[in-house]
Amino acid sequence: MAIGLSEEHEALRESVTGWAERNIRPEVVRAAVAAGDGERPAFWSALAGQGLLGLHLPEEYGGSGYGLLEAAVAVEALGEKAAPGPYVPTVLAAAAILASDGKARAELLPGLADGTLTGAVALGASLTGTRDDAGTLTVTGVAETVLGGALADVLVLPVDTGRDEEEWVALDASAVTVTPVASLDLTRGVARVEPAGVTVPAGRVLDGLTGAAVRDLAAIILGAEAAGVAAWCVRAAAEYAKVRVQFGRPIGQFQGVKHKAARMLVALEQARATVWDATRAAAEAAGEGDGAAEAAYTAAIAGVVAPDAAVQCAKDAIQIFGGIGYTFEHDAHLYYRRALTLRALLGPSSEWAERVAGLALSGVSREMEIELPEESAALREEIRAEIAQIAALEGKEQKRALAGAGFVMPHLPRPWGRDARPLEQVLILQELRAARVRPPQMIIGAWVVPSIVAYGTPEQQERFLPPTLSGEMIWCQLFSEPGAGSDLASLQMKAEKVEGGWRLNGQKIWTSVAHVAEWGICIARDSSEGSKHEGITYFIVDMKAPGVTVRPLTEMTGENLFNEVFLDDVFVPDELVVGEVGQGWKVARNTLSNERVSLSAGSGGTGASVPDLLGLAGRLGRELSSAERQEVARVVCEGHSISALGMRVTLKQLTGAEPGADASVRKLLSTSHAQHVSECAVGLLGTAAVVAADMKLGDAGYWNRAVLATRAMTIYGGTTEVQLNIIGERMLGLPRDPEPGR
Repeated sequence: MAIGLSEEHEALRESVTGWAERNIRPEVVRAAVAAGDGERPAFWSALAGQGLLGLHLPEEYGGSGYGLLEAAVAVEALGEKAAPGPYVPTVLAAAAILASDGKARAELLPGLADGTLTGAVALGASLTGTRDDAGTLTVTGVAETVLGGALADVLVLPVDTGRDEEEWVALDASAVTVTPVASLDLTRGVARVEPAGVTVPAGRVLDGLTGAAVRDLAAIILGAEAAGVAAWCVRAAAEYAKVRVQFGRPIGQFQGVKHKAARMLVALEQARATVWDATRAAAEAAGEGDGAAEAAYTAAIAGVVAPDAAVQCAKDAIQIFGGIGYTFEHDAHLYYRRALTLRALLGPSSEWAERVAGLALSGVSREMEIELPEESAALREEIRAEIAQIAALEGKEQKRALAGAGFVMPHLPRPWGRDARPLEQVLILQELRAARVRPPQMIIGAWVVPSIVAYGTPEQQERFLPPTLSGEMIWCQLFSEPGAGSDLASLQMKAEKVEGGWRLNGQKIWTSVAHVAEWGICIARDSSEGSKHEGITYFIVDMKAPGVTVRPLTEMTGENLFNEVFLDDVFVPDELVVGEVGQGWKVARNTLSNERVSLSAGSGGTGASVPDLLGLAGRLGRELSSAERQEVARVVCEGHSISALGMRVTLKQLTGAEPGADASVRKLLSTSHAQHVSECAVGLLGTAAVVAADMKLGDAGYWNRAVLATRAMTIYGGTTEVQLNIIGERMLGLPRDPEPGR
């Protein structure tokens, strides 16, 4: 999935990619390496003719009238091709000029949009300016490394005039001395720019433009290109890992390589999500006149995440390519060089992280609000009225009414749900929150219900679904065994057919809430023939039946959520078999898919969230050290990327499309996020974090419990390592692990 989500954005990306495949072939990139950055690339006129230089510019200035998001879509696509030349510097210069007030927009933007002018922006400079009695500004100094400076016709430069805020000017390249500098990026040059006492025409002072605004624009535009760089690295490395054979099998089958490639995809999708949301926040701030703090916050997060993702993906790609990836002839080093250049131009990640920390600690956050179509208003009113009636009820009556109306799991078919499409699901969630009506806490039941709906008999559905949906029936999941955890299909519990039903014998372990559950879903082996996924049947077990023994397991927190369960000749009647005999693995996979989605949705009841962490920081009564602020920023950036990924998943579902990599990546990140939050919190507490893991002992006890409790989150519901396998195999197409003995 690319930065853009809508059909229009996907079409734009396909168009740009198709054009680039025809015009920016590998030999064109290599020719640019050989020629240096002495002239515009041969495809420049064709690129301008496609309108790609002015996607983000208003029509009155010769642009297409779109915005930063559309520009980011194109920048990402061309970044995947390592497009040489001044495209990105020109897009950034035009964006900066557009953000200013005054005559420069009308004078310069049409030329930048149609390609007759090229631009460049000095992101780091030491220029000074003085004004005479008439107010005329004269600039002198040196901007050491300006991306695209040697080919620029217009240079956007910061000037220190002694005011609180630096001023920005747009100078003609002919008015200054431009000296090309050997560039790390072999396909795109940098230059030293020296205005020696240059008088700035009045119309070329970019009033209203600030350094913060320029850097935020750079974080978005260069971040989009960083995403494109990372995308090439992920795709190229995965394709290579599928065909490169070592030790008799493709290297992509080795978990070390598979997990590295999966982590690359995770970093890429985080980069895309953060750049995407930064474009949205910028558009909201520009359109509504407020939201500037949110725009700065999201841009800073993109400034942390995207450049680092590009560098890491490029490094990992070279590692996967091995020796060939280190050669000059291979393209990997070109992408590594560009990634390093982008990060250098934007400035150290630590500076962006400091900005994230400062904004977050001052109370700035970003709510992921979904803008629903106007035609949903009638449906919203209908839902609101129905929920209002339920809100007037209390206790069990309210929970039963929610279940009866299908509001608990609205995506399910009627009568258990509402056959709700994604749009209706979002509306229901919003209206329940607005009415302060909390759905029942089904715990394990939330995983049970979809399987009984899909595979249960009508009698099973009538018996078990209503009390489960209302939260009145407590379930446990009898799946894992001492020898069958992540490799669940290796289970050994025996199911023997007897008159009228089955006898179950064996042990289950890590069974949450088994000590209070009324019923359990259980998979057991009814046959040893065939593959290990065959001969498994799915049962509903009465937890109070003779032969069921539950022994609590004390966790590292000192609590007893998990249990081991022994089944000794436990009788299960035929009517409590779910699905077909011997086909229980199919039913179990349905349960597991719902389990893993549920586990990815939050902190698992630990309370370890970014707002909790920021609340702790505010109660410490001291300033955080630089190292502490960096750690806080890292966790904030991760949390924001998870939220952005979640929003992207929802938006894709609202269009009827599959969410793609976003869903898998969010699932993986969510399981470890609460760990990172709690670890950061304990670090902030310092020596105070020596008290017992007891929430009664204030912040230290609360966070110590969290840091212990969250260790389970990367284990239950599918370990991190299993999730990485899933991402590598299903999202990147890497070969599956070989069966034992093969």
